[in-house]
Amino acid sequence: MRTPKPIERQRRRLFGERLEKKLERKYAPCVRIDETFRNNDVTIVTNEQGLPVTLYIGKRNEDGSIKGDRYVRQISKMSSGETKSHWERKGKVNRYK
Repeated sequence: MRTPKPIERQRRRLFGERLEKKLERKYAPCVRIDETFRNNDVTIVTNEQGLPVTLYIGKRNEDGSIKGDRYVRQISKMSSGETKSHWERKGKVNRYK
């Protein structure tokens, strides 16, 4: 009888590599950034440290709101001072100004 090979867990990518790089950088604290990224309209909201904590991605309406998906970043500080974070999809959004 063969022993099964251990399953290697691969990190599932929520975003593409380019968008992940954009979300890793620091911005000005407590701002909203509206831009276009690869045929999608993107709004990034930052916290007090300038880290992106909310992402809206989809198509922008005439009034500036986004119809698409909302993602929220969970940030936790370890006892060693290291910061870990991950993004969660919170669902569809029809309005955000």
